[in-house]
Amino acid sequence: MTTPAPVRGRPLASDQDSREKLLDTATLLFSSQGIAVTTVAAVARQAGVTAAMVHYYFKNRDQLIEAVVDERVSLFIRSIWEPINGDQPPEQMIMGIVDRMISTTEKMPWMPALWVREVLSDGGQLRERMVRRVPLAKLMLFADNIARSQQAGQLNPQLQPDLIFVSVIGLTMLPLAMARTLKDRPSLPIAHKLALMDKALLARHIKALLLHGLAMPGATLSDD
Repeated sequence: MTTPAPVRGRPLASDQDSREKLLDTATLLFSSQGIAVTTVAAVARQAGVTAAMVHYYFKNRDQLIEAVVDERVSLFIRSIWEPINGDQPPEQMIMGIVDRMISTTEKMPWMPALWVREVLSDGGQLRERMVRRVPLAKLMLFADNIARSQQAGQLNPQLQPDLIFVSVIGLTMLPLAMARTLKDRPSLPIAHKLALMDKALLARHIKALLLHGLAMPGATLSDD
C-alpha cells in the first residue's frame, strides 16, 4: 500500500474529518503493532500528513492515546454495558453481552487484537486507562443478578458471579483476536478454521459452553 504524500500547512480547526482520520489511523496502528512502538511520526506518516498536523489536534502522544480510548474504545464498552439493567433473566443478560461483543467487533474489527495486546496483557498501555472507565455500577448489577439467581436455585451455585464476565471476555475476544493474528499462518490447522469462522457459529459455541459446559444434554458431569 502506497503511503500518501504528507499534506503541509496549518489545518482548519473545523476540519473534523482530519481529526477523525488521525484517530482511526492511530487506532489501527495501536491494534496492529502496539502502542509502545507507535510514534506520532508513524501516525502522521500512515495518515499522509505532517507530525505538526497531528500535534495541532493532539498536543502530545498521551493526549492522542486518551482520545483513542475515549472516542473509540469506550464506544465498545458502552455498547456492551448500556443495555444491562439487572432485571433481565441471567441467561438473557449473559447471552446479550456475547451477542453485542461479537456484533460490535464487526464494526470495530481492530478491537479484539487491541484488547488482548493493550488491556489483557501485562504491560499493556491501556490497562490502567480502561480500569478508570469500567462501569462499576453496571458490573455490580451484573454480579448481583447472578447471585440472586443462584440463591433462587436457577444457576449453578459453584459459579463465581464476579468471574462470569471475565469468562465471557476470554471466550469471545480471544478467538476473534486469534483469527486476525493467525490469518497469515495458513500452515497451522486452527488458522484456517479461525479465519473462516462464522460469527453465528462462534456465538453458538460460546453459548453452549456458558450454559451447558461439557455435559451432554440431560447428563451431569462428575466433580472428580
